[in-house]
This record gives sequence, C-alpha cells and structure tokens, in this order.
Amino acid sequence: MPEEKPAAHLDARDPWVLDTRELGRRAGLSRAVQRTVTVDEPLGVPDVITVPKGAAVKVDLLLESVVEGVLVSGTAAAPLVGECSRCLDPISDEVEVELTELFAYPDSTTDETTDEDEVSRLVEDKIDLRPLVRDAVVLALPLVPLCREDCEGLCSECGVKWADLEPGHGHETIDPRWAALVERFDGDQPNGPENQA
Repeated sequence: MPEEKPAAHLDARDPWVLDTRELGRRAGLSRAVQRTVTVDEPLGVPDVITVPKGAAVKVDLLLESVVEGVLVSGTAAAPLVGECSRCLDPISDEVEVELTELFAYPDSTTDETTDEDEVSRLVEDKIDLRPLVRDAVVLALPLVPLCREDCEGLCSECGVKWADLEPGHGHETIDPRWAALVERFDGDQPNGPENQA
C-alpha cells in the first residue's frame, strides 16, 4: 500500500486550514486562533461513542513560528454521543483535548531528516488541522463509555437495568440435573414446598 503524501494544495477557504504567511518564517512570532469548525464524518467508534457528523468543534490555538516550522498548541473541544457499555443508555458528553504539533517548513532540517508519517508539514504556508484534531479526539475517547462511573448495568437474567429493579432482586437458578426432581416435588404439593411444616 503506498504511503499517503501530504496534499499538494490546501484550500484556504476550508475552515480546517490555517494560513501561516503572516508569521513570515520569523522565529518568535505568534498568532492566536479561535474558531468553530464542523466535522464532515463521525469521529470515533460507530454505535459506541463518537463526535457525530456535523458536530461543532471549538479550537483555541496558538501558532508560534520556530526555526524548523510552526508549532501549534492549544485545545479542541467537541460533543460526544454514544451508549453506555453497561446499561445501553444514551450518553451525551463533551471531550476536550490538548493539541501540540510541529508543522515543519519544506526543506527544513526536520523535513529532510524525518519520514512522512513522523512529523506534519506545511503545504504552501498552510496547515491542515483536520488530521491533528481527528487523531487527538479519537485517542481521547473512552474505550468503555459509561453513563456514570457507578453504573451497575443490566441483570444478566432478565435484561432489566439494575437501577430500576427492587433491592434484593434475583433469579433462582436450579442446576439442570436437578430440574426434573424439583418439578416432580412441586407437582406433588399443590401449594408448593414453601407451605410445608
């Protein structure tokens, strides 16, 4: 499978793309960026927990020009939807992730000495935030989403949520080897074994 190459051109009108030309490749210059962008495909594990398609992601970033490129740092926050892995109730939450990534200048030492997948790169002085935010958000999602930490889940016998059941709820389980004997004794006593003296 061929390696994925960075895009030859980034559209400055794309809300995920940031133009860094005003930093002028002068180390020490910085610029704050705050914007809200929408995801065009769900991020996460479908039917478990995701940032849904069309959700608004708020990014609050600082772009800093350094010798080798542009250092992007800050946060991204997005809404989550999914279902509890114990009781299957719907979950609505928010994830906030820290972002730190160096985007290397073309022909810089970092660009020339690292593989394509080891460092991000500027394309025509532009940065594509989409992969950075996607990777950080997906890695921050819980592997086992819960509606609350102390969720007891479902009764394995009847499938009802433990939170909705009476205290002391249980199911009598009889070893299948003894089931025929129990049925025989229950059949001999019209009021059941509990009425025996």
